[in-house]
Amino acid sequence: MPTLETASEQTSDAAVSPVKLAHIVLRTARFEELVNWYKAVLNARVVYDDGGLAFLCYDDEHHRVAVINVPGVGPQPEGIAGVHHFAFTYAGLGDLLKNYMRLKDLGILPVWSVNHGPTTSMYYADPDQNQVELQVDNYDTVEEAGEFMFTPAFNTNPIGVDFDPEELYRRYQAGEDERALKMRPASGPRGVDGIRLR
Repeated sequence: MPTLETASEQTSDAAVSPVKLAHIVLRTARFEELVNWYKAVLNARVVYDDGGLAFLCYDDEHHRVAVINVPGVGPQPEGIAGVHHFAFTYAGLGDLLKNYMRLKDLGILPVWSVNHGPTTSMYYADPDQNQVELQVDNYDTVEEAGEFMFTPAFNTNPIGVDFDPEELYRRYQAGEDERALKMRPASGPRGVDGIRLR
């Protein structure tokens, strides 16, 4: 099984990998609406906003999401190549589910909820229909998640099993073990055609 090397373990003549994904930048004609959506969904704060450019963060990074105001830019047509989604990870299933309930109270619901195996994920569509995955890791280590990707279950279904967030929240509130709740149920074949595009 391949292993992951940190930048410090790589030889001096090897290519150097980044240490983290720093931020995403979105262009929109719905500037204020998009800024407010990301503030709500990520529980982020605006660290800069001049009406043309906004920086938002939710941690110690100076900005994780930037929004550029481009009046007149058109909506994204369906069926074109591009970014499918970007993902944000929560510390535990309880945090993911509490955030689901918080967003539900704001009228923001996931467009797709799926247990991929390595993650339990809820996908949301922002006002411009960009997809944002809010997820929790289902395994404690990268190695465990990687091992799952070499199982017959993953080979048969690399996309995952859909779930009802309300039911998962109910089970979590009832005190079911988090590790058991994050285990992907057995399922039949499902390939890339099972990826929800919007």
